[in-house]
Amino acid sequence: MLVTNLEIVPGKRVGKHLGLVQGSTVRSKHVGKDIMAGLKNIVGGELKGYTDLLKEARDEATQRMVKQAESVGANAVLNVRYSTSSITQGAAEMLAYGTAVFLE
Repeated sequence: MLVTNLEIVPGKRVGKHLGLVQGSTVRSKHVGKDIMAGLKNIVGGELKGYTDLLKEARDEATQRMVKQAESVGANAVLNVRYSTSSITQGAAEMLAYGTAVFLE
């Protein structure tokens, strides 16, 4: 499965447009990570725990999007985008979405 943020793939032709596909996950912060992040805010630097949390969320959302694309017969997802939104204090949704296509 080809997953790209490009609208077209050089050298390939879109044989069939299969529609919008998406995958999402909602993640919450861990109390321990919150405490460590608070301490890190005092001295500055990367909040590694949050960086890891966001990477895991992007990976999970992408996998779910790909699974949906496979279920409609796609072999590629084009124009992939990511979005986040706050669900409640301490929890956020990561959304991956794109256009499922069959490339020839």
